[in-house]
Amino acid sequence: MTELNFKVDEELCVGCGECVSDCPLLVLTMVDDLPRVAATRSQMCINCQHCLMVCPVGAISISGAAPADCLPLKGMLPEADKMETLIRGRRSIRRYEDENLDSALVRHLLEVAWQAPTGMNARQVLFTVVDDKTVMARLRAEVMARLAELVTAGRLPEGHSESFSGFVKQWQEKGIDIIFRGAPHLLITSAPTNCPCPEPDCLIALSYFELLAQSMGVGTVWDGMATRALNEFMPEFKEKLGIPADHRFGYAMAFGKPAVKYHRTGSLRTAAINRVDF
Repeated sequence: MTELNFKVDEELCVGCGECVSDCPLLVLTMVDDLPRVAATRSQMCINCQHCLMVCPVGAISISGAAPADCLPLKGMLPEADKMETLIRGRRSIRRYEDENLDSALVRHLLEVAWQAPTGMNARQVLFTVVDDKTVMARLRAEVMARLAELVTAGRLPEGHSESFSGFVKQWQEKGIDIIFRGAPHLLITSAPTNCPCPEPDCLIALSYFELLAQSMGVGTVWDGMATRALNEFMPEFKEKLGIPADHRFGYAMAFGKPAVKYHRTGSLRTAAINRVDF
């Protein structure tokens, strides 16, 4: 657990009480017009840092984080119409350039995506990333070879044998990679099985990664076939990839520089909405 280390700059604090009102677990209380940690609730803090973020004058520091370490929100948020276009224009990229992304860019995407919300602010999502195309080529070859063994032995689960047999055939005869779509990079999310909600945490983190990535010209695809192959058909790869044994496999996402460019959003059917009215 992160040390609470709650500090108030008493010269800056105006006693507005916003930090106390916004604390989701009532850890803070006002004492003599200053926010303080309630003695009986200090262990309840989940380090959400709402108190730091909501303070209008930047008087709060907590768990080693100070206002000077943070980014201002005013004037920095995306315009709503551009955010809408990003969401509507996001495409699953299945054609990639055979080149590495800049390692600093990959690191930045992961650092920002890790800020995604998690249940009870557990923040235990692990990003397992293949950030070098040479390593990806070795992983691709080994996965395909193992899949070929499973196909030959008739050991693929019922309902998947025909499709994955076809994927293996395409790879063996034409060098076409349907599992990873020829992407130079792969990202897998996982989280401890004992954290509050491991699977949703993993999916939310990937959603944040994808939107930021595509806003920066990086292509992504939710890789259900790689997820199924690595998690269900050949679970031994979990150890090979360095994913802890006590982690639940969240999902896989292939990514890289797109070899395709889209020029407009799609025009999909309207949302299915069930409006509740008691």
